[in-house]
Amino acid sequence: MRAAAISMPRLDKMPGMFFSAGPKDLKEPSHSLLDDKTQKKRPKTFGMDMKAYLRSMIPHLESGMKSSKSKDILSAEEVMQWSQSLEKLLANQTGQSVFGNFLKSEFSEENIEFWLACEDYKKTEIDLLSSKAENIYKAFVHSDAVKQINIDFRTRESTAKKIKAPTPSSFDEAQKVIYTLMEKDSYPRFLKSNIYLNLLNDLQANSLK
Repeated sequence: MRAAAISMPRLDKMPGMFFSAGPKDLKEPSHSLLDDKTQKKRPKTFGMDMKAYLRSMIPHLESGMKSSKSKDILSAEEVMQWSQSLEKLLANQTGQSVFGNFLKSEFSEENIEFWLACEDYKKTEIDLLSSKAENIYKAFVHSDAVKQINIDFRTRESTAKKIKAPTPSSFDEAQKVIYTLMEKDSYPRFLKSNIYLNLLNDLQANSLK
């Protein structure tokens, strides 16, 4: 007797199973659904939150200074006044940006960013002091701060206590320390830097035309 041939059913013909492409056309996915879920559930990092906060607080430092625009609104006399004192430099918004760019080149831009954040904080409405004080503390003062400022332990601890019941002067002590640091350390180097001298020379040359 001849054995009856047994034919295997084709998978693509079986009910409930669908194949739109042959085996050669099927490609292994580059990532799994589990990866997608993991990425969606991944929380924002502390650093990203603080960077967003800093950008919103001091946008002119984040965007930087455009020299061509500055030359249109600055005079050589105004820029020369920056050399009289750090106070006069910081009183000028373009001066803040130029000085900020210099500090960024020295990897110490957190100093002016903190100083400007404190100036903004002093103008804050009373009911918003608590949240803003916490943001500034986390961004600059906390031991794990993204842009931790260089202040002594006593000042750091004192500031931490003050923001528990925040007032407009909660950061005054720390701000004064950073101002003095910039005044004695960064500011003299800034006046001798190419960033400042080239800007001043360009403005003086343009004023003679």
